[in-house]
Amino acid sequence: MEYIRIRGARTHNLKDINLDLPRNKLVVITGLSGSGKSSLAFDTLYAEGQRRYVESLSAYARQFLQLMEKPDVDLIEGLSPAISIEQKATSHNPRSTVGTVTEIHDYLRLLFARVGTPQCPEHHIELAAQTVSQMVDHVLALAEDTRLMILAPLIVGRKGEHVDLLDELRAQGFVRVRIDGKVHEMDALPKLDKNRKHTLEVVVDRLKVRADAKQRLAESFETALRHADGRALAVEMDRGKETLFSARFSCPVCDYSLPELEPRLFSFNNPMGACPKCDGLGAIQYFDPKRVVAFPHLSLASGAVKGWDRRNQFYFQMLQSLALHYGFDLETPFEKLPYPIQQILLHGGDKEKIAFRYPGERRPRSHPFEGIIANLERRYKETDSNAVREELAKYLNNKPCPACAGTRLRREARHVFVSGQTVYALSALPLKQALTFFETLRLSGNKQAIADRIVKEIAARLTFLNNVGLDYLSLDRSADTLSGGEAQRIRLASQIGSGLTGVMYVLDEPSIGLHQRDNARLLGTLKRLRDIGNTVIVVEHDEDAIRIADYVVDMGPGAGEHGGRIVAEGTPADILTNPASLTADYLSGRRSIALPKARRAPDAERMLTLSGATGNNLKNVTLELPAGLLVCVTGVSGSGKSTLINDTLYTAMARHLYGSAEEPAPHTEIQGLALFDKVINVDQSPIGRTPRSNPATYTGLFTPIRELFAGVPGARERGYGPGRFSFNVKGGRCEACQGDGVLKVEMHFLPDIYVPCDVCHGKRYNRETLEIQYKGKTIHEVLQMTVEDAHAFFSAVPVVARKLQTLLDVGLGYIQLGQAATTLSGGEAQRVKLSLELSKRDTGRTLYVLDEPTTGLHFHDIDMLLKVLHRLADQGNTVVVIEHNLDVIKTADWIVDIGPEGGDGGGQILATGTPEQVAANPASHTGHYLKPILAR
Repeated sequence: MEYIRIRGARTHNLKDINLDLPRNKLVVITGLSGSGKSSLAFDTLYAEGQRRYVESLSAYARQFLQLMEKPDVDLIEGLSPAISIEQKATSHNPRSTVGTVTEIHDYLRLLFARVGTPQCPEHHIELAAQTVSQMVDHVLALAEDTRLMILAPLIVGRKGEHVDLLDELRAQGFVRVRIDGKVHEMDALPKLDKNRKHTLEVVVDRLKVRADAKQRLAESFETALRHADGRALAVEMDRGKETLFSARFSCPVCDYSLPELEPRLFSFNNPMGACPKCDGLGAIQYFDPKRVVAFPHLSLASGAVKGWDRRNQFYFQMLQSLALHYGFDLETPFEKLPYPIQQILLHGGDKEKIAFRYPGERRPRSHPFEGIIANLERRYKETDSNAVREELAKYLNNKPCPACAGTRLRREARHVFVSGQTVYALSALPLKQALTFFETLRLSGNKQAIADRIVKEIAARLTFLNNVGLDYLSLDRSADTLSGGEAQRIRLASQIGSGLTGVMYVLDEPSIGLHQRDNARLLGTLKRLRDIGNTVIVVEHDEDAIRIADYVVDMGPGAGEHGGRIVAEGTPADILTNPASLTADYLSGRRSIALPKARRAPDAERMLTLSGATGNNLKNVTLELPAGLLVCVTGVSGSGKSTLINDTLYTAMARHLYGSAEEPAPHTEIQGLALFDKVINVDQSPIGRTPRSNPATYTGLFTPIRELFAGVPGARERGYGPGRFSFNVKGGRCEACQGDGVLKVEMHFLPDIYVPCDVCHGKRYNRETLEIQYKGKTIHEVLQMTVEDAHAFFSAVPVVARKLQTLLDVGLGYIQLGQAATTLSGGEAQRVKLSLELSKRDTGRTLYVLDEPTTGLHFHDIDMLLKVLHRLADQGNTVVVIEHNLDVIKTADWIVDIGPEGGDGGGQILATGTPEQVAANPASHTGHYLKPILAR
């Protein structure tokens, strides 16, 4: 079958659509935000492909797999098993890294176990293990008739008389023993000085080297190895030359030895390989003095340390006794106390006994002071209360494990080398350098043959990761620090590495977080996935992706209720000529996002200056941000944009303005903070984690709406207050479903199903509450309204209409007031937050930070978003946007371009200025792509 045939798809807002998609082609689905792209790609095609595959498995296997809900569709033919690659963070498990997620770490472990060369950590001598046959061959290569002595080294440099050991050897029939280099008969042993170190080796055999002595030598070596824990010594009696043999990896100088190398030794997720101090996490938690002394400018009595001030009698009386003993004043600010006193307060006073007076006790008790930090550590370990543990956890911070220096591995694994590199050093290299290492790796002898296949697999996977623009990441990068776009591209690279064919891949905006420069490589990867025999369906707004697709489906014409139809379909050339397609209007140039008529000029007097930023890959950067402008921070993926803006600037300002506990990335100082009274990070995290959260509750709309209902004559007669119209508290809600509107039915071996509550029929409220109507509508009907309909309905209520207008301004007219927060996309959640900011009374002194706000947005949506951002800047606010989208960058007042590359090759500010100035800068990758856009 050449097509995937869809008939009568009605999932979410889809309007009974019929569609034939070509198989084994690259299909791009585009359209306005909320027009039904994800409903078609993920909730219909992927859900049905996955569901059919899972249903073909046994009931036993099905219980371990999440079964998708059956989409509302009449017929789908020609489906393949489906794999979805969405923009979700891969894992919140601190043990997951880029290496483990892509399985490259598994191949690395195998490589080091098979061809690694261990070294002694102390003496840096290579350790070699030999078989008995190799030992015998080595000895037989000596000149014939060489007099030889085979010894078993039992004790090396240890104090004692060793009487018991010598008696045991005598009982076993040994005749001679060498003590401190001199051979003695067992019958005439010298008395050993128990305070001196001795080396003791038992003589296993004395013989002459002859060809027929092979069997005797083998037996002697085996005896020696058995007694000396895998070690044997061959001494040429005439020359005195000694050769140490080892059946294990052991150091000839000290007693350091290793068992056989195996892959488990190099895994930080296995007890055999993990650092015993941090259990393979690479970091340990500790009580951070900076968090413990949260307010160093205050005195101990006034609350420099929370819980130890004068309001807490027990601990404060303890501090009074301490102050009396050491002669300091509890009213002195903590930072002004002498350093030794600060250390005693935090870490205790050794074993010095101090007379402490306790509440309710007449006589003082003398004991050492344990220290505030030791007290917190003890309480954290001993408490059974989750509340206490959570409270104390606020003072915890992470630091690299001192035992393994953050490498996660135990000592033995850290000293095994392949071509001069350890497994942790290779994992720390940027993927670009790691690929170069494996492409040029040459090993000696049979090691090359053993390593060939493993190296080939590693290099192939690294190539795919580099091709999707992730060359700046390293294998040891923790998976929970990756952005959604990075996590998605890692999964994409893993899928290509798996080499599956005949599969339907469904991808969600793979170009997110990717600079224009890396876009071509990503699109090449998608084509490769298609060329090996797969159907690739991509939800995408990127112009280049739409132009290279084999088939394009444009959804619309509007969003939400106004969407869900196919506006245009066909090849990119077919789409461009379609007058009904909004996408075609922007692609063909019939419509465009206009350049501003005039850019706001920076004022040298109003600058926010961040100096000496060195977080992650930043190279001692000084950032100058002009206040009151729309500023775009640009640069290739991994160049340091998020580190500079989110981790340094935003976190430092939040700490200054709100006393936030989060530690900013290292920097020397920030000047110009007086220009701002608020800093707000409008990110794409959900507005709520439960279906009870919705746009009405988040934006504060629901409160005035409930007050309106409580003011209706019928509600006043019954004595209903605003609380009656909340589905979160008892009173007005339906108690059968506790205001959820649905009931969960657990189905063993099948997915849990949610059925409408049979008491309220999904309306969330009880019958009495639903009898109250405002302008002919119940509270349930109001929550079902779209923002657009609600704006017309509440036009006469200014407090409600103003908030609804801001939701319309950010392009969310199609969402329902009561739509569950869990069903909103990241881009929608971000715009709900933006609308909340717009609805607040403005001081014009706010710094807004947005990280890639164009995620999930069509050209038309971007146009609306830009109007909102410029409106914020017109009010005097400063808007900082981290962005790759050239339509956003071209409308900015000011650009800060970071680079030149990702990872170690980035972290510098390359260019600043207006878009025209940056476009003229030859050092800027962004400028290179911006130039033709500005010239249009």
